[in-house]
Amino acid sequence: MHRDLCDQLESLRFASPVTHVYNPLAYAKTTFAEYLRRFVAGPPGRTLLLGMNPGPWGMAQTGVPFGEIAAVRDWLAIDGPVAQPSTPHPKRPVQGLSCPRSEVSGRRLWGVFQEMFSSAEEFSKSFVVINYCPLVFMEESGRNRTPDRLPKQERESLFEICDEALEKLVSLLDVRRALGVGRFATLRLNNIIKNGQHPLTVETILHPSPASPKANKDWAGQVLPILEQNACEV
Repeated sequence: MHRDLCDQLESLRFASPVTHVYNPLAYAKTTFAEYLRRFVAGPPGRTLLLGMNPGPWGMAQTGVPFGEIAAVRDWLAIDGPVAQPSTPHPKRPVQGLSCPRSEVSGRRLWGVFQEMFSSAEEFSKSFVVINYCPLVFMEESGRNRTPDRLPKQERESLFEICDEALEKLVSLLDVRRALGVGRFATLRLNNIIKNGQHPLTVETILHPSPASPKANKDWAGQVLPILEQNACEV
């Protein structure tokens, strides 16, 4: 399924102010495949956590959603070669698991799961973490441009592909409960309900981005009760 998604996304084109597009499904396919095998494929009925799209120091480096380097390497125990995007941005180099930067959002997200579960394997019996859109969009300055801020025509073409992939994943994993990590992800989940493709209970958790003042005030403490309530019994 994700191979088809990768191919479809590669066919899209994006205009200014986007100058560079990274597709970790293509250049980080080894680590992404390992993540799919160990932490996405699994028992049905788990709770889905849906993010928006990768950050430059997370999934863009590791191929793992919210893929903060230390969490991927030390807790998820995923390793492997990461190649280069087709058009690297000079201000956003891809260094794979050797990247010295730490993505705060990923550190917070995987950190709270480390508090909840004794191991990554135990976590994977209750939750699945995936991004709605696996592409990274960057402007000439290196600034991120999120999918919701793309021009309408580009946005609609992208959303059509990503909506279909999300619906397939929800059906394949028999997801009944989903948490949107932030408002955008929640809207895309609710779109599935509107289309009537799959019965789904949707809630929202605060996005862990440091750009959110609320997230900088004990993010883990704010989301932990919701995560605990939605953890599947193992």
